[in-house]
Amino acid sequence: MGKMFAEERRNIILNQLQKDKRLTVKELANSLQVSEATLRSDLNIMENKGLLIRTHGGAVLNENLPPKSNFTERAMKNIDSKIIIANRAIEFIQYKNSILLDASTTALELARKLKDTDLKLTVVTSGLSTAMELKENPNINVIVLGGIARMGSMGLEGLIGSSILDKIHIDVLFSSASGFTIVDGLTDFNVYEVELKRQMVQKANKIVALIDHTKIGTSSISSFATTEQIDALITDKQLSEGLLNELASHNIKVIDRK
Repeated sequence: MGKMFAEERRNIILNQLQKDKRLTVKELANSLQVSEATLRSDLNIMENKGLLIRTHGGAVLNENLPPKSNFTERAMKNIDSKIIIANRAIEFIQYKNSILLDASTTALELARKLKDTDLKLTVVTSGLSTAMELKENPNINVIVLGGIARMGSMGLEGLIGSSILDKIHIDVLFSSASGFTIVDGLTDFNVYEVELKRQMVQKANKIVALIDHTKIGTSSISSFATTEQIDALITDKQLSEGLLNELASHNIKVIDRK
């Protein structure tokens, strides 16, 4: 395994804890090929953030994490799924496209993939972290939608910046969601972000949903895109034949894990 940044390493640790519930420093040292001292430091930092509980020689998952964790915590969860989805989303981006990225952690992972691209692009986003990832690439023009910044969020909320969307042609919107069902479409729990996402959907020529398998079949508080408005859905697991048929009947192109 090549050298990785501390944040990447901690993403892997948290993802593995979510699967196994318990890990030892020795196991992690072998799998990540770093020193036990480095891993003990990682675990201590993650414990201070409330993500895990240290034990003698290792750690267990903190099962009492609040359901609505902040952006940093959400970015560290299901990182493998987000990477799979981001890699496939790139196939929908063409030279000189103008794309729109929401403030989701999955869209942030797509931005990380685009950070070193040679493609000339215009990227419009409501995500502060997404803008920071892309701003140093001279091939990418980054436009940030204005809005309200709230504690624990890296997304700008509200309709203050929606007028910018009237001035820009958007080829593709890439958006994640808290849930997706055939009946409700794409839904989210943050009603302030939903207002802006509805405007994004209206302004884009194509809507690509970035939805990991845990969100399919679930519905959240407020809808921002109907099933009829979605052009493609990218996910990390193979979908059932029944659901694939339903999506096909709505003319949705599905990219799943075969």
